Amino acid sequence: MKQSKLISAGTKVAILGLGISGRAAAKYALQCGAEVRVSDIRTEQQFVAEEGAFLSATGVSWEAGGHTYDFLQQADVVLVSPGVDLASPLIKSLQVAGVKLAGELAVAAGQLQLPVVAITGTNGKTTVTTLIGELLSASGKKVFVGGNIGIPLYEFLCHQEKYDMAVVEVSSFQLESAGNFSADVGVLLNITPDHLDRHGSLEAYGRLKMQLFAHKKEEALAVINGDDSLCLELSKYLTGDVQTFGVAKTATAVIDRDLIRLTLAEKTEEYPLAATALANSVGLRNSAAAILAARRLGCTPEQILQGLQKFRLLPHRIEFVAEVEGVGYYNDSKATNTGAVLGALEQFPGNVILIAGGRDKGDDYRLLRKAVTERVRQLVVIGEAAVLLEEALADVVTTLPAQSMQEAVTIAAGSARPGDVVLLSPACASFDMFTSYGHRGNEFKKEVLALQAARKKILESGKN
Repeated sequence: MKQSKLISAGTKVAILGLGISGRAAAKYALQCGAEVRVSDIRTEQQFVAEEGAFLSATGVSWEAGGHTYDFLQQADVVLVSPGVDLASPLIKSLQVAGVKLAGELAVAAGQLQLPVVAITGTNGKTTVTTLIGELLSASGKKVFVGGNIGIPLYEFLCHQEKYDMAVVEVSSFQLESAGNFSADVGVLLNITPDHLDRHGSLEAYGRLKMQLFAHKKEEALAVINGDDSLCLELSKYLTGDVQTFGVAKTATAVIDRDLIRLTLAEKTEEYPLAATALANSVGLRNSAAAILAARRLGCTPEQILQGLQKFRLLPHRIEFVAEVEGVGYYNDSKATNTGAVLGALEQFPGNVILIAGGRDKGDDYRLLRKAVTERVRQLVVIGEAAVLLEEALADVVTTLPAQSMQEAVTIAAGSARPGDVVLLSPACASFDMFTSYGHRGNEFKKEVLALQAARKKILESGKN
């Protein structure tokens, strides 16, 4: 196995946090022959109880109860997870002391031995990453799909000889510590406000997204959203092969109603998606980006079209839950920023009862005003950001607060009329009331299905 430029035999490596990513990082570093130490914020008692087997099996040095400078500064390289704020005083002190900081992308940069597709953007990353992976797999390739999507890239580095290529979802947090990472195909889906509580401004956030192309090779392909003005502005200085997707006739992949028309080497290919799960404005944009990546990596038009026709949307992304008394209920819990909510609202002509709120990430909820005015009949707000949403939107839509998901669904159902849509699309993180966006979405689905069962029981009792 080719050794990384950052980690090799004898390198002293410290890992912040022994979660899923941290355990994978430790496994990889040990495989490289490094000396590994782990720092974790859990109490010593909890840490040993939960990680004792791993610590015994690996023999790594460790500290618990918080990260300390004295323990970490002994390392040559500190591996940071996406959740670590690089602006923290501890991180700054380590940098001053000459300790290298690296995320998994930086570690991978000197290690990759096969084609890599990397996908970033504010919204759609997980869908497009999964879709590209499925298109490549359908063409007979062994594909690793991971990164920010779930399986750490360190796991891939431990076993990359098993794969023909890798498809990696990349977040702005990961790009902060990406080092010299570059992809054979880099995909930028969109840039809308998100994580501004950490990044400070939309401009700074956009620059981080462009780090995906900071070390782009001339022969590498950059796939850019041609309908996103900020993406176009930030990418105008890219050199080498750049392809765009969007509704503009000048795009490489043109979206024309339910059809994607691709022009490569003066040859035109058409991908009709009217009968697929991707036949909506968001799905078409995601498909166009995925098609460009898949074609570059050797998939035939026939293989791609077959894969698009078979693709099913992921849970928690405009996921139909049930119809109750003529009202459609949709779970879009993964919509954790205003851009995602705008994309969801595009799918419905109007009469939407929107459930939104959660932990604020610094977004500007006034960006929702036009779409809410045009499509939302009532807004139900939950969580810590409820007051902020009310301040931004209460003058354009009737707004009601709810203290739980059960209450939110009850309020929405009480206001809904046949033909309406109840949409959970929060525009916020989930961690004030739930453990994850998946937990939040599952709670919404549970309450909707309970409502459906209760209404059915009432209906049946009335017949007897």
